[in-house]
Amino acid sequence: MPSASKTFHRRVLHWFDQYGRHDLPWQKDLSPYRVWVSEIMLQQTQVATVIPYFERFMQSFPTVEVLASASEDSVLHHWTGLGYYARARNLHAAAKTVVRDYDGEFPRSVEALCELKGIGRSTAGAIAAIAMGLHAPILDGNVKRVLARHNAIRGWPEQNSVKNKLWDIANTLTPKRRIGDYTQAMMDLGATLCTRSKPQCPSCPLSDDCQALQQGITGEVPGKKPKKAIPVRGITFFIFVNSAKEVLLEKRPPNGIWGSLYSFPEGDKTEDIPTTLMNFVEPVSAVRLSPLRHTFSHFHLDIQPVLFEIKRLPTVAESDRWLWYPLDNSVQVGLAAPVSKILKSLPTN
Repeated sequence: MPSASKTFHRRVLHWFDQYGRHDLPWQKDLSPYRVWVSEIMLQQTQVATVIPYFERFMQSFPTVEVLASASEDSVLHHWTGLGYYARARNLHAAAKTVVRDYDGEFPRSVEALCELKGIGRSTAGAIAAIAMGLHAPILDGNVKRVLARHNAIRGWPEQNSVKNKLWDIANTLTPKRRIGDYTQAMMDLGATLCTRSKPQCPSCPLSDDCQALQQGITGEVPGKKPKKAIPVRGITFFIFVNSAKEVLLEKRPPNGIWGSLYSFPEGDKTEDIPTTLMNFVEPVSAVRLSPLRHTFSHFHLDIQPVLFEIKRLPTVAESDRWLWYPLDNSVQVGLAAPVSKILKSLPTN
């Protein structure tokens, strides 16, 4: 049995009523669809960053039916800048499943929700608890931190032994009533008070029996992921701009980094212009732009952009793969983050 007393959820809810976040956009017009989209966006992303993306997303895709019928390019366009683009592709695929197999109504169990692409146990729990009022514990990053500290559970929370302990505690502590408020409260508590660094313990409603605080180990709990040296890779972006102020982009394969997003043709070296372009690219001039680094979770990518001015060309073959993209951004497609950054730096006249 965890160290928490029977008053745990009461203290959490009392704090939430006074200090919790009650005006987040996904808390308005509450529905499984809105909670689901917000939970997917909030994975690996801060609330302040997510809010404008969520609002734009809802304006364009107000229902799961609209999202399911949208093009992948449109969905990825609305996700550009949020990163972790597999989330958007999975969101789109899951929307199609909900419409096709469930007549647009989200299934009302954690197990069935977990069968939808991109939805794990904690996300399913959040949808079930917040939008459906079902008794379902969650264990996102914020909740892991709160429970690990409250029970002084050392170790990296993604280790199976540690995660299983935390799930047991989460399940035990989750109340039968006000389940939606409690779920939101736990996430808020971890996001605003029980933060990774400099937790505000004096303001925490759980400080009286927090074992990590009593033992003076809040800085050590939860444990961190074992560090590994991050490798560095290098590529060259070939930026072909024609006289109509259009830049040539290539749609990437659905798997791998930037899956299904549009990016510049690339090569390992400046002189490695892809052979598929050699037949129709006739550069007038070439300029090396400032290099930039883009960091993924598992490696650094050093990018050397090279800008080529070329003559106006006929339509590129394989139009589903290649796109002449106007520099005025009048075409909505999903763009890899460094591509979007470089495009904004290019002159439009």
